[in-house]
Amino acid sequence: MKTFLRAITVSLVLLIICGFVYPLGMTGLSQVIFHKQANGSIVEYNGEAVGSELLGQNFTDTRFFHGRVSAYNYNTYIIEDTKPDSNGKVAYAGVSSGSANLAPSNPVLVERVKKDIDEFLKANPEVKKEDIPTDLLTSSGSGLDPEISPQAAKIQIPAISKATGISTSDLQKIVDKNTKGRQLGLFGEPRVNVLKVNLEIAKLLKLQ
Repeated sequence: MKTFLRAITVSLVLLIICGFVYPLGMTGLSQVIFHKQANGSIVEYNGEAVGSELLGQNFTDTRFFHGRVSAYNYNTYIIEDTKPDSNGKVAYAGVSSGSANLAPSNPVLVERVKKDIDEFLKANPEVKKEDIPTDLLTSSGSGLDPEISPQAAKIQIPAISKATGISTSDLQKIVDKNTKGRQLGLFGEPRVNVLKVNLEIAKLLKLQ
């Protein structure tokens, strides 16, 4: 009986510490020290939440920078996508993340890349096919990557300048302002947050 009571006591103590004290303590600490990050790194525009620094969005307007390819189209969908087709299937299956995991030899992937190349060259006629940065034609592991390489941003500047009337030098300054370097100078690659640069453009264009 003593062993049983000791086991019950230890279990209750661990339950309280690990199930309540520790989670509440870490939550409170993160709210104080990392308030913005703990609440989703939300980005606001004109006083309204428009997205998160950590999640990409599907930008299609020619006045804005475009992000990476997403296997889930950044969870963007229309009402029709939620309606079953003749086979009872719906195009939108709910909020998801991940990649298509297609091999380089897969014809579906080959066709998709060819289509994306053609669309990019149509939108950016001054760019040569071989100069398109790889990250603009490939998706990330999550399918929700909010960032692109500085090269991928730079190559879009001429077309965006033409669509917005903003000078290429000003657009480059916006890209530079929102470019992060390697973490601790060693890990990862320099990257540009697509949402942030597009909000800078929206501010210059005084969009609501």
